[in-house]
Amino acid sequence: MTPQAGKSSGKAWLWGILPVALLIAIVAVILTVGTGVKEESPIPIENVEFERVYVNENGIVLNLLNASPQAVDIVMARVADAYWDFTIKPDGAIPRMGRATVTIPYPWVEGDGYEVRLVTGESTVFSTEIGAAIQAPAPDAQRFMQYALIGFYVGVVPVALGLLWFPLMRRFTARGIHAVLAFTIGLLLFLVVDTFQEGFELAEQAPESLKGSGLVWFGAILSMLFLIAIDQMNERKKGKEGSRGERISFMLASGIGLHNFGEGLAIGAAFAVGEAALGTFLIIGFTLHNMTEGIGVAAPLAQRQRPKLRTFVWLALIAGGPAILGTWVGGFVMNNTLASLYFGIGAGAIIQVVFVIGRMLWKESVKLGYAPVSWTNYAGVAAGIALMYGTSLLVSG
Repeated sequence: MTPQAGKSSGKAWLWGILPVALLIAIVAVILTVGTGVKEESPIPIENVEFERVYVNENGIVLNLLNASPQAVDIVMARVADAYWDFTIKPDGAIPRMGRATVTIPYPWVEGDGYEVRLVTGESTVFSTEIGAAIQAPAPDAQRFMQYALIGFYVGVVPVALGLLWFPLMRRFTARGIHAVLAFTIGLLLFLVVDTFQEGFELAEQAPESLKGSGLVWFGAILSMLFLIAIDQMNERKKGKEGSRGERISFMLASGIGLHNFGEGLAIGAAFAVGEAALGTFLIIGFTLHNMTEGIGVAAPLAQRQRPKLRTFVWLALIAGGPAILGTWVGGFVMNNTLASLYFGIGAGAIIQVVFVIGRMLWKESVKLGYAPVSWTNYAGVAAGIALMYGTSLLVSG
């Protein structure tokens, strides 16, 4: 590079940085000096949202988010028509978009319901309810391992059992393989709808100021585009046909893994609020439900001659392992905002896999002179949706 070219490049970067620097300066001036408009709202705008409410040996614990345009000071706490002392960490007023934990040493009774009210320095009252008080599980080593075991036999075991269908699928004809791929598309279409629905349900429970429903959409769009870019990059490398099928299986396992993370969230949250019967019911339903996912993960591998054993081990861990992490998060640190984002990412990943498998099925059908949308393939898609719907009824009851 010549000295002149270097000097021109430096000027170009300067012109790129200058508008950003000026914009930052203008925003800083507005925040410091103001807009010049002196009118102020006679009523302070305060909005405190409850991110998590639970009870433990210390009393009632409230995790708060200040969604107000200014700091908020909590001055009183009321439980069951009586005011109680409380502690707040960190001390002092909660800054805008800041978080704090309020602990009220209330002698709660297991199974009873309570209404909790917090009063701010501006006399604004915020309330929440505890339907049935039950102590939140402590994150000790024993429960940590119990949740890990639950996630393992809900996620990893049924997916591994589904992968055992691989030797049978290797004996299928080309039309049979296409039917299995169509069946996989049906499984994934159901998972896409189910993942979006669960993500939006969690978004409704998340603080409104954090726009949980938007996180579902943004997570889905960005994860789908990211995986498409990765797939196109791999396509340019022109790997072997066998490795292409393996790559699709790993992509499929990744998308299903994010979905199974959500299943772990549901199980962990059920045990965290004392719904042991519901948690057990979810375990049985998800275990039966997830075996079909293993069949779908194995389908793209049927075009490869001899995949190694470690390939199946990794596929089972990637597709089922996130259920373990989900059970931990749901049982110990459930966060509806982040959970809605995770569900969105999972939905986008699954959509991208549907696109890849559908494109592969279309190209190979045209290459072999088959109709891409044959009655056999249609039956495969319908069977996949019907099977996932039927097994999901075991969970929803």
